[in-house]
Amino acid sequence: MSKQSTTVEVKILDKEYLVACPAEEQEALSRAARHLDSKMREIRNSGKVFGTERIAVMAALNMTHELLERDTMSDATSTILKAMDSKLENALGEPSNH
Repeated sequence: MSKQSTTVEVKILDKEYLVACPAEEQEALSRAARHLDSKMREIRNSGKVFGTERIAVMAALNMTHELLERDTMSDATSTILKAMDSKLENALGEPSNH
């Protein structure tokens, strides 16, 4: 069964865009557009970057960096938790099931 797409209007940095989107993803698209709008406004208001295209690229770079940092943090947390689990198993004398 194919997903039915509809056109959704989003507003980013005072410009309106029409985006095709499955009906069940409309709210997620709207949240993403609001987040991007917010990031682009922050960059524009800093006064350090000029031009919509450059502002969009900087926002994309910043958001990508945040996602990669989050992934790295998740990997580091996972590694720490696995090490703690192993130490607990050794201390309790329980065999590891990993």
